[in-house]
Amino acid sequence: MAKQANCAHILVPSEKEAKELKDRIEGGMKFADAAKKHSKCPSGKKGGDLGWFGRGQMVAPFETAAFNAGKGDLVGPVRTEFGWHLILVKDLK
Repeated sequence: MAKQANCAHILVPSEKEAKELKDRIEGGMKFADAAKKHSKCPSGKKGGDLGWFGRGQMVAPFETAAFNAGKGDLVGPVRTEFGWHLILVKDLK
């Protein structure tokens, strides 16, 4: 079981917007470019990069989605108290 995840994310206010962005990313748009342009989180300026984090550091729905995914997976939309997330799992260890 992974103890740490290295993820990037995009935070948007609606599930509809998250789904539309996911379709565009799966169609070839770069995740980092989408994050810089659309994410409402300050991490968007860094392409959504959150770096490494351990269990218990993120809100539960986000953490569950990240740790249940595999390396390279694009997960979401995931709803949290902050809005809707798309999560790119860059690595797990």
